[in-house]
Amino acid sequence: MNITNEGLVLACSAIGAGLAMIAGVGPGIGQGVAAGHGAAAVGRNPGARGTIMSTMLLGQAVAETTGLYGLVIALILLFANPLIGKL
Repeated sequence: MNITNEGLVLACSAIGAGLAMIAGVGPGIGQGVAAGHGAAAVGRNPGARGTIMSTMLLGQAVAETTGLYGLVIALILLFANPLIGKL
């Protein structure tokens, strides 16, 4: 079996892209928990709905950046692989 340098880099990049997409699991779980707690808080105190919702959405936006960074790294590794030029 003969593996070229370019084939090895592409295979490792595909594995790295898959591992980078695992970063999407954490934000998904965190946002679900935050939405559940936000709904419970609004249920306990409907008068504070606006404050609770804005705080929850800001927190979810910050949490989502982790998943987006993972997606960007995966796309770079798959389509604009900077490692191929180093061979």
